[in-house]
Amino acid sequence: MNKLIFTFAAVVLSLSSCVSSKVFEDLKADYDALKTENKELMAQLNNNKGNADRYALQNLQSDFEKLKAERDRLALDYAATQNNLKRLQDSYDALEANSSENLTSNLELNRTLLSQLEEKEQALAAEQTRLEQMQSDLNARSRRVDELEGIIAAKEAQMNNLKNAISAALTNFEGKGLTVEQRDGKVYVSMENKLLFESGSWAVNTNGREAVVQLGKVLAQNPEIAVLIEGHTDNVPYGGNGPLKDNWDLSTKRATAIVTILTENPTILKENLTAAGRGEFTPIASNTLAEGRAKNRRIEVILTPKLDEISKLLNDL
Repeated sequence: MNKLIFTFAAVVLSLSSCVSSKVFEDLKADYDALKTENKELMAQLNNNKGNADRYALQNLQSDFEKLKAERDRLALDYAATQNNLKRLQDSYDALEANSSENLTSNLELNRTLLSQLEEKEQALAAEQTRLEQMQSDLNARSRRVDELEGIIAAKEAQMNNLKNAISAALTNFEGKGLTVEQRDGKVYVSMENKLLFESGSWAVNTNGREAVVQLGKVLAQNPEIAVLIEGHTDNVPYGGNGPLKDNWDLSTKRATAIVTILTENPTILKENLTAAGRGEFTPIASNTLAEGRAKNRRIEVILTPKLDEISKLLNDL
């Protein structure tokens, strides 16, 4: 290290006669700082002799790495100074070699070069401003992403609490054709038709009405939840008489019957409710067996958090 410092000092002294006073002063200041740091490091090494403690060794290693980095920086500065010196020397040699009659043209060339340099500096400043704006935009987007993640986590917790509340309210009906589960950020309440309807009918029976009323009490406490009621059938063609034409009509009628019971609760916002008939086209089991067909004949109540806040944040990203 001392050898590097002395070598660097010699280079600085040798250059001081050729480069401008500002370059010389900058290099001398770097040399003095490095010399002082070297003295401090040597003093630290002397004070820590005989101390084999790992912590002290790690500190010395860290100081050594910092000193190496400083050395590398000074080496780069030295290389840059050499290049600058060469450029200045070349310019000086060119000026010295030129005759007086070429001096005017050289001055004009220098003015042109200076003008170009000013243009590049202005372009660099504009680019720096653009980069700062981009960084500001990136920071703003990062904050919006954090906010979005917070909202999503809150919605997920909300839906988990809703699932638990519904499970608690309908605990007497679980195992009787009713299941409650949470997936994809939604809560699904599935009620087989044996809990709600007689075969071919869309009139809700007494036991099924009680289950729907209990579900409605929970929904009334969560006005920010969108509620989709879907009716489903098996693939056995509808054979009843009356105004219904097919399974699709029957599934729609059954979904509407559930909506009618829910709207009897005045606290439930009607604009949150949607009824849909899916017919036989989204089975959850095979229709080849009676057990599978029974699972497919169902009402699904799909509860979804309103995502207005999330949509707004996504539009802002």
